[in-house]
Amino acid sequence: MIDLADIQAARELLGDVIAPTPIEHSRALSGVQGAPVHLKCENLQHTGSFKLRGAYVRLARLSEEERARGVVAASAGNHAQGVALAGSKLGIKTTVFMPEDAALPKVDATRNYGADVRLEGETVADALQNAARFAHQTGAVFVHPFDHPDIVAGQGTIGLEILEQVPDVQTILVPTGGGGLLAGVAAAVAEAAPHVQVIGVQTERVASFPPSLQAQEPVSIPPAGTIADGIAVTQPGDVTFEVARRHNLEVLTVGDDVTARALLALVERAKLVVEPAGAVGVGAILAEKFSFPGPVVSILSGGNIDPVVLMRVIRYGMSVAGRFIHLRLHVTDSPGVLAALLKRLADLSANVMHVEHTRAGVDVSVDEVEISIQLETRGDEHCEEVLEALTADGYRVMGRPQPS
Repeated sequence: MIDLADIQAARELLGDVIAPTPIEHSRALSGVQGAPVHLKCENLQHTGSFKLRGAYVRLARLSEEERARGVVAASAGNHAQGVALAGSKLGIKTTVFMPEDAALPKVDATRNYGADVRLEGETVADALQNAARFAHQTGAVFVHPFDHPDIVAGQGTIGLEILEQVPDVQTILVPTGGGGLLAGVAAAVAEAAPHVQVIGVQTERVASFPPSLQAQEPVSIPPAGTIADGIAVTQPGDVTFEVARRHNLEVLTVGDDVTARALLALVERAKLVVEPAGAVGVGAILAEKFSFPGPVVSILSGGNIDPVVLMRVIRYGMSVAGRFIHLRLHVTDSPGVLAALLKRLADLSANVMHVEHTRAGVDVSVDEVEISIQLETRGDEHCEEVLEALTADGYRVMGRPQPS
C-alpha cells in the first residue's frame, strides 16, 4: 500500500521538476454548489497535465541497469508527454507508442520532449500491446500509465498541495480513469487529513470503478465512445483499485452533456482551457444532483485538447445549454415571408447561423415551404421566449426545438 511517507518522498524527488500548480476560486461554481469551490489547475502543469508527476517518480527510481535499457510507454497523449519529458530530464531513452489517429499536437509535443514516437494501431489498447511486445523484444522497461506504486505516489503529491493551499477543504473531486490520480490523492489525504472526503468522478459511458467496487475486485467493462476519452479506461488497475477499496472511496459518474457544459463554463467563466477528461469534477458540480461538503476542490487534471476537438466540444456544450437550437417552421410560400421571419428573429435577439429553404417534403403543403434554421440564443429561457413569440405570431413550428 502507498502511504503518506511514500508521497512525501515522491514530493522531494519532484522538488526541482514540477511547479506547484495554482488554486483558483470560482465564484460561479460556488454559487451553484452553495459552498466555496476551488479549482486545482493541473492543466497548467508542465506538459499540460498531472502525468509528469508520476512518470518522473517512476523513472527516477529505476536502477542504473534499468535506465540503460530505456523505457517504453503507450498513450494517446498525456502519459506520453509525461514519460517523454521525464526521460529527457533523467537522460533515459524513451519510446512511446501512440494510436495512428492520435492528435497531432500531442504527437508533436511528445516528440519535442525527446521521445521516439511510434504511431501503430487504432486504439490505446493496440498501443499498449505494441509497447508490451517492444518491452519483451528489447528489454526496455514498460512504464504503466497508472498501475504502479511509484506512479501513484507521484500523483499523490497533488493531494499534499491541495491541503496546503486550501487548509479547510472538505471535499476533493478527482477525475478518474484507471485510478492513479484518485489512489494517490486518497492515500495522501487519508493520513494527512482523514476528515477530508476524496471522491472519484468518471464518465458514465466508461465507468469501471463503480462495478469493480461493488464486486470487490477489478471488473472489465466494454469500451465506448465519450468526449472524455482521456479517462475512458475499461478496468481499474490492481494497485489503484486496492487503494480505492481499502479507503472505501466513492466514485460518481457524469454524462458527456454535463462534461461539455463544464468545459464551456471553465473557458467562459474561469478563462481556463481544460480537456473533457479534466473537467468531469466540475461536471459533477454542475449536474446539481450531488451534494458535497464545502469547501470543495475540483482537480482540473489536464488541458491538452486538440483545437479542433475544443471547437466541437464547445459547440456541443452550447447546444446542451440551450444556446444553439434548430427550428423547423412551415410558412406560406410567398415573397417576403423569409425576410419577415429573419427580421422577427432579429427583434427577439436570436442570432441566425444557418438557414435552409425547402419546397418539397412529405409534410409540406403545396402552398408552403419549410424553413430549417439554426439559432444562437442566450440559453433555455431565451429559447422559450423565441418559441412562444413565433407561435403567437402565427408561425407553425414543427415539433420542439432541438439542440443544434
